Amino acid sequence: MNLTKSERPHISFFGCTNSGKSSLVNAVTNQNLAVVSDVKGTTTDPVEKAMEILPLGPVVIVDTAGVDDEGSKLGELRIEKTKRILDKTDIAVLVIDAIAGFQDEDFSLINEFNERKIPYITVFNKSDLLVNKILSSASSDTFFISAKTGEGVDELKEKLGHIINENKKEKYIIRDRLNKGDIVILVIPIDESAPKGRIILPQQNVLRECLDAHATAICVQVEELENLLKTISPKYVITDSQAFKRVKEIVPENIILTSFSILMANYRGKLNELVNSAKTLSALKDGDKILISEGCTHHRQCNDIGTVKFPKWIKDFSRINVDFDFTQGGEFPSDLSKYKLIIHCGGCMINEQEMVSRQKKAKEQDVPMVNYGMAIAYMNGILDRALEIFGDK
Repeated sequence: MNLTKSERPHISFFGCTNSGKSSLVNAVTNQNLAVVSDVKGTTTDPVEKAMEILPLGPVVIVDTAGVDDEGSKLGELRIEKTKRILDKTDIAVLVIDAIAGFQDEDFSLINEFNERKIPYITVFNKSDLLVNKILSSASSDTFFISAKTGEGVDELKEKLGHIINENKKEKYIIRDRLNKGDIVILVIPIDESAPKGRIILPQQNVLRECLDAHATAICVQVEELENLLKTISPKYVITDSQAFKRVKEIVPENIILTSFSILMANYRGKLNELVNSAKTLSALKDGDKILISEGCTHHRQCNDIGTVKFPKWIKDFSRINVDFDFTQGGEFPSDLSKYKLIIHCGGCMINEQEMVSRQKKAKEQDVPMVNYGMAIAYMNGILDRALEIFGDK
């Protein structure tokens, strides 16, 4: 199964320094994925790797720094980075030194797992050093393991596989709205911001789901759309959000029109919260600050959508002066209180858990958060039309 990294379950290994997290990661993956040393604090930045592991299937394995690595600015930074991994974690493995037993930091992590509703497994590592193993005390979510000898590793993998299957969701971007023989037009502009030699991930995924549903997908650029609509009547027209302004003038009102970004908003996050936040664009005041955040780390071009186009569109729409901050990739501020609005990309390069975590942080701090496509549709006066595809929700 060739799943992208953002679609794979993220399994993260947490615990105190020298509990053997990195050794256990290497034992589970059967690779030297993480650097192992007797020196405390060997793992600094989180180590992420997309891979296929039997019987888990395609997953992302994350090794983290110890949560007790305090006493210096560097140590505090490591802990902060480790805790950020919680935002993207689907399953957590809490690794405890079987000799040392539970530490205060372990109980703090368990509280975090429970609060975030992250399923977790407790592993007592270095069980080969125990004189008396009380295996009968282990629950179905607790394992005594030796990363050194391999004892218990297969059982842990079986349990992880069970949790993955138990939490597997059947989610689609558009396939569940298609019938065999439906015609869908995909408007994909090829301009200076289009990646050379390929189409972007949301467009690829929508195209694949059309094919899986045995629907007919026709890819065009904006310039060919009008003539194409003279010959066929599609069920849907799905466009790149940046072309909304031109495409809405071409597509008749009786044809449902939406964008790849809006479909991703429904697929990745909580649609209704994002929709309601779009109205904030009409309530901006001079001096308000907006955060524009992207989940990927692409190279910014001269006419970049986040840093160039959006600031211009918002100023043209609101006719006022607002300030902007920008983040990319794993960067997302903990303190959002200074922002009037957050405008986020479709989130195709981050997993659902991280997208929902970002929305949750914004909601907890009463900061509206809207998706790229919704913001563009709202500023072009067609948000209601772009949401008609979700009319049964």
